[in-house]
Amino acid sequence: MGTSPTHPSLPGLGQGGGTALLRLLADAVPVLLAYYEVPGLRCVFANQRYAQYSGMAVDALIGKTVRDAVGERAWQQILPYVERALQGEAVQYTREHVQDDGEARMMEITLMPHFDRDGDGQPHMVGAFVLINDITHHWAAERAVRQSEERMRKFAEATEEGIVFHREGIILDGNEALQRLTGYPLDELVGHPIIDFVEPGHHEAVREYVQHGREDPYELAIRHKDGHTIQIEAVGKTMPQAGGAYRVVVARDITARKQAQARADFLAGHDTLTQLPNRRSLMQQLARTLADAQHWRRRAAVLFIDLDHFKTVNESLGHEAGDQLLCEMARRLQGSVEAGDFVARVGGDQFVAVLPDIRNRTAAATLADTLLERVRAVYAIDGTPLSLSPSIGISVFPEDGYAPDELLRRADAAMHRAKESGRGTRQFYAPGMEGQPTEILQLEHQLREAVFQEAFVLHYQPQVEVSSGRLVGFEALVRWQHPQRGLIGPDEFIPVAESRGLITPIGRWVLREACRQVKAWHDEGLPRVPVAVNLSPLEFRQRDVAAEIAAVLHATGLEPRYLEIEITESALMWHTDQTRETLQALQHLGVGVAVDDFGTGYSSLAYLKRYPLDKLKIDRSFLTEAPANGDDVAIVTAIVQLAHSLQLQPVAEGVETAEQIDLLRRLGCGLAQGFGISQPMDAERTRAWLQALA
Repeated sequence: MGTSPTHPSLPGLGQGGGTALLRLLADAVPVLLAYYEVPGLRCVFANQRYAQYSGMAVDALIGKTVRDAVGERAWQQILPYVERALQGEAVQYTREHVQDDGEARMMEITLMPHFDRDGDGQPHMVGAFVLINDITHHWAAERAVRQSEERMRKFAEATEEGIVFHREGIILDGNEALQRLTGYPLDELVGHPIIDFVEPGHHEAVREYVQHGREDPYELAIRHKDGHTIQIEAVGKTMPQAGGAYRVVVARDITARKQAQARADFLAGHDTLTQLPNRRSLMQQLARTLADAQHWRRRAAVLFIDLDHFKTVNESLGHEAGDQLLCEMARRLQGSVEAGDFVARVGGDQFVAVLPDIRNRTAAATLADTLLERVRAVYAIDGTPLSLSPSIGISVFPEDGYAPDELLRRADAAMHRAKESGRGTRQFYAPGMEGQPTEILQLEHQLREAVFQEAFVLHYQPQVEVSSGRLVGFEALVRWQHPQRGLIGPDEFIPVAESRGLITPIGRWVLREACRQVKAWHDEGLPRVPVAVNLSPLEFRQRDVAAEIAAVLHATGLEPRYLEIEITESALMWHTDQTRETLQALQHLGVGVAVDDFGTGYSSLAYLKRYPLDKLKIDRSFLTEAPANGDDVAIVTAIVQLAHSLQLQPVAEGVETAEQIDLLRRLGCGLAQGFGISQPMDAERTRAWLQALA
């Protein structure tokens, strides 16, 4: 096979210039190139790079066998590949080659059989080309990738965070932690879009994150296989790869963190004992409520609620019992308000209810009375029955202020007035209740002087029969004859009188003077009609009312049938046995009893059946917009029908128009009073009215 060691010829390639050109090309290419003849496997041709790889000069390499060229150790390693090549198979393999300087190189070897034709034209193998590529760089890069992937795999299996590999949103792989996190085995994850496991509300965020190749952490929610939602924090990284970049996403379960944060947020705005909103949340809610009320031109109310004598519970039964009582209080308050109302605990035994939309002050009073009733119901703390009453102060937007702190402060002031008035009741805020101690003291002093001097006068408002206009009675209304200010209405001084213990002497004077005056008119021969006198709840509870009335009737000589006592619903709710005994005593005297302002308090059929009563006075607030307001008409209709069914006489207050009188006539309401009939008159004008009827 070739005779010139320096210019060998390759079978089938010719001699001369062709060989020189082949040599030039062989030395120029970046691969190691040699040709071995068959059958001896002796080197016939080699380029400079191949000779250097073998550690010889080209001239020294020519004529040597493969075994001589590579050495015995290498020969044994490559022999299987050589044998395959001798069978006519093109063979490619890689092997590590350590250079003289100790550096390891990775070589890719290709054995390419070379065939020629014999005299008969049949192909037969005459040699083999050897091509060797140094792929150390590529091999090192791939090894680095493999090592990186191995490290990633080990890390993925070791961490408790879910790791998912995906390309363009399609899951390629995931670790065991991911399977635990989602509840899906790996075969149910691989090949599926990531979006399939994400809660719908987060789909858009996930698509945007993936499409833009973002690598910042973000939060989303995924769906566990059993259906429950898991809050996670995810961060993705793009990993380059020859076959196309893929993404690695690390998912961390942040449910516990979210719960802790939610708990912290809750505690920041709520009371830890009762779980009600705290003062901070109250002020925020109140600000929103008032802004809405102002925008929609609605009324809103603030109820400041304080437990009476709560300190006694702590001192006698211990603070644990007190805590149980506060929690029960919270439950009752929440169960008593409407869905849109707001209840908060502002400290100690004090609570606040915000009513965002009330029609009028009567609606606020109705809810306050409901709270009074439900809170007063007996508690059982560790087997010990307890019964506490609340005192409630009420402020109304916009009449009592526009700012949250202003309304809260004034409701608080009204609550303290309720406590001063005997506790267990409600009070609306009135000017002078807060922040003016000097004026209050001065007013109290002047009122005491008025009581001493009996500087009061009575005005009388007629009650008439609706069907005929016939006079059937009067209601006596007290006025204070102030030395500087003139006549002062009861709304200004009765709350002070109740809180300062002056209501009893004033009430006694009113009762005595009304009975004296009516008896004097009777003695003049004027029409004999009864007079109605109001008793405050405090008077009704604290006095022996029946005995005092009997004494006054005896002293003035007025027949009992010409006297009526008007009491509010709240007065009937206290000490029911005592109340029943008092009313029965009045009934035996022959004195009539009317329930004043009916519909603004408890409006309970139970007490209407339980007690001996004569009249129901329909509160003026239900007639203000009647008959135009259908709701008011419905309420008035219901009260009239209720009175008739219980054999009570309905009386409408606050009648001002002919249309209202027509409505009452159609409904069968027997009696009425109001400015549309007559304003309250002093004694002289009332006497003239009676004379005109005589």
